[in-house]
Amino acid sequence: MPETTHIETAPAPSPVVANPPSLPSPAGSAGVLPDAASPAIAREGWPIVAGFVVVGVLVSGIAYLGLYRVGLERFSYPIMLGALLLIMWCIWFFRDPPRRLPAEPGVALSPADGVVCLIDHAPLPPELREAMGEPATPRQRICVFMNVFNVHVNRSPVGATVRSAVHHHGKFFNASFDKASELNERYGLGLELPDGRTMACVQIAGLVARRIVCRVREKDVLTPGQRFGLIRFGSRVDVYLPEGATPLVKVGDPSVAGETKLALLGGASPSSQSESHAGSEACS
Repeated sequence: MPETTHIETAPAPSPVVANPPSLPSPAGSAGVLPDAASPAIAREGWPIVAGFVVVGVLVSGIAYLGLYRVGLERFSYPIMLGALLLIMWCIWFFRDPPRRLPAEPGVALSPADGVVCLIDHAPLPPELREAMGEPATPRQRICVFMNVFNVHVNRSPVGATVRSAVHHHGKFFNASFDKASELNERYGLGLELPDGRTMACVQIAGLVARRIVCRVREKDVLTPGQRFGLIRFGSRVDVYLPEGATPLVKVGDPSVAGETKLALLGGASPSSQSESHAGSEACS
């Protein structure tokens, strides 16, 4: 029986706007948009960071006092250093730096920090497909893999309305494996663009990750680059593009959430599509 991951829903979503921006044809960068204010450490990480601090101080104190009594307190210093490094890593993991959001219409931004590990065609996950009323037609998919050293705060790739938000219980294979998109614990957002087209953004738990946080609900309106959730300790986010979108990245490219342009949302020429398909390969 697979282990159940707890999905946390924050008491209130991040700030949203009443009307998402339209999607005119991209005509070059128009600068950057201001990022919404947010704590330097994601609030979902506060209890965990506090726990690391408490345990680290207790372990260091016990080690020092115990070894001090026998005149070997110097051997407690590596333990203190190890505790400090773990605390610093935990703070680093839950960091939430501001981003320079491109003010360019008609593009899909990366939802996650990491590396593009897969570009292919695949149908939406069945539970999300059912919730959105979409057929099982394969869509262009771009997958971003996050390791434990990446920022794990996820951001909306586009300005859109959340049409569906669906949680699926699953397993915990390495998120870099292609089968992770079918078998792993995941939380999918079905998004409706202002022009009526649909796309999806799916958070996938990995081998180490055991908790997915999604801050938004159905009918929420997202702006491009808006924070919408977090996955703890190594994971992956898949973006299912709308019809007519053209990837701007290739497998192996680094990705920065809210900054890297993953795809053009408008139509694509056959030559550009075939070039992007040639770079498709499995995550590794």
